[in-house]
Amino acid sequence: MNNVLEAYQSRPRRWWKTLLVTIIVAIILAWSGSSIEFEGIASKGSEVAYGIVHGIANPDLDLLFGTKNTDVPYLLLETVAIAFLGTIFGGILAVPFSFLASGNIVPKPVAFVVRALILLIRTIPSLVWALVWIRVTGPGAFCGVVTQSICSIGMISKMYITAIEDLDTRILESMDAAGLTAFQKIRYGVLPQLTANFTSTIIYRFDINIKDATTLGIVGAGGIGASLVQCISSRRWSMVGAFLCGMIVLMLVIEFASTRIRRRLAHG
Repeated sequence: MNNVLEAYQSRPRRWWKTLLVTIIVAIILAWSGSSIEFEGIASKGSEVAYGIVHGIANPDLDLLFGTKNTDVPYLLLETVAIAFLGTIFGGILAVPFSFLASGNIVPKPVAFVVRALILLIRTIPSLVWALVWIRVTGPGAFCGVVTQSICSIGMISKMYITAIEDLDTRILESMDAAGLTAFQKIRYGVLPQLTANFTSTIIYRFDINIKDATTLGIVGAGGIGASLVQCISSRRWSMVGAFLCGMIVLMLVIEFASTRIRRRLAHG
């Protein structure tokens, strides 16, 4: 008991650090809040909010269950296809980037340069990438795939690098001592350690890309976003409700499936 009391009495006194951090956070909050001005709800804001809620409660069933290329199922399928292809291409392209950016694989200067390139890719928002590639490829689903592939490289590479730098190199040293070739070391020493992590990262990025694909459609990069914005602008609330209901169901299905798969990968 005395030892516990002595340890408690001799604990480091760092209250001043906590106080300093609290003061700094309070100053930042006050400064941030001073730049925000609330001027009330827009004159038609309540009308728009009511229209969206009413549209979700009373969706256009012909649009929601139609089979034309302007109906919800087709546009959702296009959105999923854009996200899937963008994730796969981005995940594949991220592999060489991540190995070249790992300090335990390549020399430090090379890793620094590749990391800077990955950071540059991650810095530019997906909407900006979409606006750039629309000028190159024209509007449509292909622009969305290219945009998502590039945007996926930045985030997936960052996660890949962490996994690669956490590799257990003792296994590779044992294989080297056993006389295995470079290909055999990669096949039996590297891939088993990275496969589950890489797969989980790709699934997580696909979940993000599904949401981004909807946003990219607003600027003409394919998907359901463009039709949704047009319906909101023209106040066709039942059509807006159909699009939103379809997106909600899709997001729930993707979230449930991706969570189950990632859990299986994590726990075996």
